Amino acid sequence: MPMDNLVKRAQRGDADAFAELIQSQMQNMYKTARAMLRDDEDAADAISDTILVCWEKLKQLKKEEFFKTWMTRILINKCNDYLRQRKKVYPVEEVEATPVSPEAYENIEWMEMINCLDEKYRLIMVLYYVNGFNTTEISAILHMPDSTVRTRLARGRGRMAELYTE
Repeated sequence: MPMDNLVKRAQRGDADAFAELIQSQMQNMYKTARAMLRDDEDAADAISDTILVCWEKLKQLKKEEFFKTWMTRILINKCNDYLRQRKKVYPVEEVEATPVSPEAYENIEWMEMINCLDEKYRLIMVLYYVNGFNTTEISAILHMPDSTVRTRLARGRGRMAELYTE
């Protein structure tokens, strides 16, 4: 079912349409939140907060075709809230190794490299390569000039190339 139709139905209060809409975006939301927060629990919390805000404010969305961009902006704001709140120091003995499923091995190298990037490059790389936004959409989401997005994307690619050859 087309996303615009789901958005319209969800705006009329159809919870099933909203659930289907969110489910279609869940993987992209997780990858974005995980790239920003670097913690599965915080990412899950930011996604939950985002879903709640989306449901509460969905009727304020004027153009259905901008749902994904609108939702991503809310998610980024929630992640930034968590980053501002995060002032905890974890003792080494509390940090546990995260188990990795066999399917995840194909993404490990890419995720390790993306996590080595500065935040300003990492977020743009995830939005571009994982979420499929173009530079104009990223510019709108992050409230920055398109030229800045393109520069950071190029620098992020360059840094990834350096990391890959090391």
